[in-house]
Amino acid sequence: MPLIEGCKHEIEIIVPVDEVNRETEHVVQEVQRKAHLPGFRPGKAPVSIIKTRFKDAIRQDVLEHVLPKAFRKKADEEHWNVVGTPNVTDVHFHDGEPLRFKAEFEVAPEFEVNNYRGVEAPYAEPQVSSEDVDKRIDEIRERKAEYVNEDPRPLGDGDHTVVEIESVAGVEGDPVRSDDMALHLGNPETMPEFTENLRGMSPDEEKEFDVTYPADYGQERLAGKTVRFRVKVKAVRRKELPELNDEFARDLGDYQTLDELREAIRKVVFAEREFAAQQEAKGKIVDALVKSHEFPVPQAYVDYQIENNVRRSIREITGRDMDPRSLNLDWTKLREQQGERAIADVKASLLIEKIADAESIHATNDEVDRELQRIAKAEREAVAALRMRFEKDGTLGRIASRIRTEKTLNFLFEQARKVAPVEEPAESPAAE
Repeated sequence: MPLIEGCKHEIEIIVPVDEVNRETEHVVQEVQRKAHLPGFRPGKAPVSIIKTRFKDAIRQDVLEHVLPKAFRKKADEEHWNVVGTPNVTDVHFHDGEPLRFKAEFEVAPEFEVNNYRGVEAPYAEPQVSSEDVDKRIDEIRERKAEYVNEDPRPLGDGDHTVVEIESVAGVEGDPVRSDDMALHLGNPETMPEFTENLRGMSPDEEKEFDVTYPADYGQERLAGKTVRFRVKVKAVRRKELPELNDEFARDLGDYQTLDELREAIRKVVFAEREFAAQQEAKGKIVDALVKSHEFPVPQAYVDYQIENNVRRSIREITGRDMDPRSLNLDWTKLREQQGERAIADVKASLLIEKIADAESIHATNDEVDRELQRIAKAEREAVAALRMRFEKDGTLGRIASRIRTEKTLNFLFEQARKVAPVEEPAESPAAE
């Protein structure tokens, strides 16, 4: 992981004696007011006893008040854009002497962004063939397929069937059971043991057999286990696809003919491919800007980016939002593994923000309102209540920031110099 330099600073700060004394007297008065000592009414214990009895607590309170205040004052005087919390060391705090301490801290980098218009970006207008439209229509027909029971007969590969199934051994806890499990014999998604054992069986026939699940199977209670099932065939079914005609198109929406449906699908596929191609081009533009702008980034930013990446990964795996800091993770190893990517992500974010400032790109109130309305509709919540909640937890600001970033990336794409993407060379067959 590359060293991050240029943002770290260390200074020594001296707090005058009279300022320390004023803060000390204030703390002593607060302690005296709250102290409960035997033989004294609340707030009436002598100061000398308070200072002796609560010496360590008073010292700690004074430091907690004076150190941040002194650092903020110095930072304001020097116009430092401090990032994160300073690390305080070498504290010298003695009666009748100035308070001295050292502060290690990071500041936001100062840099200029240039040559962001006309960046070369590989991009080609996507193409949609008739075959692409046919494939999408076939997928729709598959989803609309109906399954019709056939007269009882032995099952064969390619047949659809409904079975009653129950595990009789190999599973801890409650058995695996289904009264109406649909299976497609010979399909790659059907476990081979089901195809092999059901082949030749007819409705109302029963059979027991073992199924061995791979270690990476999606259901944890079945992964890596060999399970014995009792299976009863209930029906043989025939899959019927809807006929491809104008009526099929009308059933799908506001289309009068099959040609209208095909054109609508062509536009949808084109929009999907255009979005993907533009996203890829925008990523290449940002990568080029990161490479052409050398400036340091604070470790605090990098750590925050790594933490966000981990949080996002946890959410994708578990579906829950968890605090990565609550997990027993090796953060030193994570910094080594993800450091370079995190630095590039932080630089990209800082560059985009700088370009947005230079081009006066902002999220408008209307744009934020439209996004709020979209979220409110999806979550079935009143817009006003959602806005209040988002204002409170900071989500509203993040929405505005995301919109600003998207508008800036669109600007960079519009200003980019598009070139034909370089096709990846086809792999040559291995020599025999």
